[in-house]
Amino acid sequence: MMHLYDELYLPCCQRVMGDMYDYAVNTLSYDISAYHRMFLVSGMAVQFESGNPTYIAGKNGCEIAREVIAHCTDRVIDKEDIMYTDKSREYWTGWSLSYYQWESCRTYREINRAVPIADICDMYAPLHEADISLFVRIMEEKMNSSDEESMLKRLRTYSGLSQSMLSKKSGVALRQIQLFEQGQRDITKTGGTTLFRLARALNCRMEDLVG
Repeated sequence: MMHLYDELYLPCCQRVMGDMYDYAVNTLSYDISAYHRMFLVSGMAVQFESGNPTYIAGKNGCEIAREVIAHCTDRVIDKEDIMYTDKSREYWTGWSLSYYQWESCRTYREINRAVPIADICDMYAPLHEADISLFVRIMEEKMNSSDEESMLKRLRTYSGLSQSMLSKKSGVALRQIQLFEQGQRDITKTGGTTLFRLARALNCRMEDLVG
């Protein structure tokens, strides 16, 4: 597998990611899922995926967190950089996620659709003392399991909607949604109006539903 940046940068990238999540959650009091959404929306995730040295080696995690928050909110951060010696579960989450992204060459968005950041954080208790290879193996199992689901189901689950809630929000018949998710009806062959309604309700592109 061809990695997008040299392995020499990986330990530094892991530390920065770990400190970033730790600072955002434990110093700035953000919910980890809310902060992670900002990380994705801000474009910072792409910088880390590509191994941009300005970010993975040129700045610390606290600086990155402030940059992400400044991009997404009007909040002014007046707290100093804090990077603890004792590593938190949030630090482990960023550290492990960074390694898996590099190892798998998947995007952070793709990973988050299948395994939300809060679920990764919940893996801390059983896995933080284990070899990172075990985390990678478990993540691959979860990703492969998700790949077997329809894209519509993954996006709906990610949005926190039940099938009936999506039906009401989009105006698409509940039975039609069920058939799409069960693979009994091909969503790629449905009308553009249906795709548009589903995409608008799920806050995604129509291309995402058929990708």
